[in-house]
Amino acid sequence: MKLLVIGEARDGELRHVTFEAIAAAKKIDSDAEIVGVLCGSEDGSDSAQEVICHGADRVVTVKHDNLESYTSEGYSQAVMAVIEEESPDGIVMGHTAIGKDLTPKLAAKLESGLISDATDIENDGDKPVFIRPIYSGKAFEKKVISSGLTFVTIRPNNIPALDRDASRSGDVTSKDVDIKDIKTVIKDVIRKASEGVDLSEANVIIAGGRGVKSAEGFEPLYELADVLGGAVGASRGACDAEYCDYSLQIGQTGKVVTPDLYIAVGISGAIQHLAGMSNSKVIVAINKDPEANIFNVADYGIVGDIFEVIPKLTEELKQKV
Repeated sequence: MKLLVIGEARDGELRHVTFEAIAAAKKIDSDAEIVGVLCGSEDGSDSAQEVICHGADRVVTVKHDNLESYTSEGYSQAVMAVIEEESPDGIVMGHTAIGKDLTPKLAAKLESGLISDATDIENDGDKPVFIRPIYSGKAFEKKVISSGLTFVTIRPNNIPALDRDASRSGDVTSKDVDIKDIKTVIKDVIRKASEGVDLSEANVIIAGGRGVKSAEGFEPLYELADVLGGAVGASRGACDAEYCDYSLQIGQTGKVVTPDLYIAVGISGAIQHLAGMSNSKVIVAINKDPEANIFNVADYGIVGDIFEVIPKLTEELKQKV
């Protein structure tokens, strides 16, 4: 069996979900040949070696000026050329913004089904079983591909990456693809997301809601996130109130996250927000309202004034971390 893993980079650095996708491919078939696919405008030899160190057997790189920034036209041409040459039995990619845009396009071209947003993979005899959330995370379904291409995207931060093995080696080949008929040209990229840890891949998230009361109220959350090496998120209410940018929004209409630790600060716990974070491994809620719905899903709860609790918590953690 041969499985392609489509890698994804940001600012020249491979996203961690790429390594998680390799681990997912191993769970589909531990004996499969794993082939990494990397697209870009620069030499990807260093990134290719990292992909091999994390479990890939070999890597195919596609380099072209039209791949400097992601466009669905450019990347679909590049990846389709690799797919046609490799004729894989399956394709795996992260369920990221790019993955959610690229994979349906590829599936349509391949006339293939697509299992999206898988959070785990089990084995039932000869066929892998893909587990994915439905109904805003209130239930899970299991899917088996009975025939055809195994095409799946995985939710970041759910399937642990394999340990990096620097002794691994594998072939890295470059494929020339004529990327043409590009209808979209990226002139400039303006980032509104916060600097530091990627929210969708963060192991620790400090999220603020309307209870934070202002943009200035988010500053203690950033300080706490720095101490814990995490990222800052927000509820839709906080974004609507213009306390922070919508790039931080977590929930049904925002990002879906599954960190090891989620600290909800001043968040009431509306069902739309819970849909984006309820699968976090440990949830800590801080709210002055003891009847807030967030406490129903929290593993630990603190009833109190967030403007008193957060500074004390930050100071205490500074002494421990």
